[in-house]
Amino acid sequence: MKPLIGVTTYLDQAAWGVWRMPAALLPAAYPDHVQRAGGIAALLPPDSAQEAAHVVARLDGLVIAGGADVEPVRYGAERDPRTGPPARERDAWELALIHAALASGTPLLGVCRGMQLLNVALGGTLHQHVDGHTGGTGVIGAHLVKPVPGTRYAAIAPEATEVPTYHHQVVDRTAPGLTVSAHAEDGTVEALERDGGGWVLGVQWHPEMGTDLRVLRALVAAAREHAAGGGSVQRRAQGGPEHGGRLGE
Repeated sequence: MKPLIGVTTYLDQAAWGVWRMPAALLPAAYPDHVQRAGGIAALLPPDSAQEAAHVVARLDGLVIAGGADVEPVRYGAERDPRTGPPARERDAWELALIHAALASGTPLLGVCRGMQLLNVALGGTLHQHVDGHTGGTGVIGAHLVKPVPGTRYAAIAPEATEVPTYHHQVVDRTAPGLTVSAHAEDGTVEALERDGGGWVLGVQWHPEMGTDLRVLRALVAAAREHAAGGGSVQRRAQGGPEHGGRLGE
């Protein structure tokens, strides 16, 4: 069965057709990448943090997507003038999802902001601005990422790889319990993973904006194993798709 992968979304003003209104939205590259990697994508707009554990219980895997800067108060810092406006509702929701995924052993991938938020969730900090990691405003750049031998990421991509990148904030102090598993040539932390058991990986770049499916395929494989081992308990108890029922019934 294809595993169900939740992907978090923006909550922002948007325009389509004749409409101009707030929307839960996400670049189509995210669900497309999940689908091409062998999963089913379910979009997760911001909700009450109290619902996070119930949502994660219905999933086989989770992607915390890129987006707005993490509010510096989350890691005890003053706001740099170059830091973007806060997305407090999204911060609270995604932090709750991260903690729920870690507690349940649900495979977790953080992308760009998602990796930064994973680091903050576990007690790490961020540099609020670096230069040279975009191709210009609104333009995806590219640079080499070098894996750290012996890490989960190195097993996925053992060679230096050119990746799509767009960010201006990066990891400063790595959180306890996380290991750096890739660097850019300038020393920037480009991947983090959780020590010990469980599939938890953060990448600073945007794999969904490229053609390399290895990271998403690794997440989907871990999600499939999680489901086979008894994950997604609430969904199974309610007669999820693999039991011939419908999600949420």
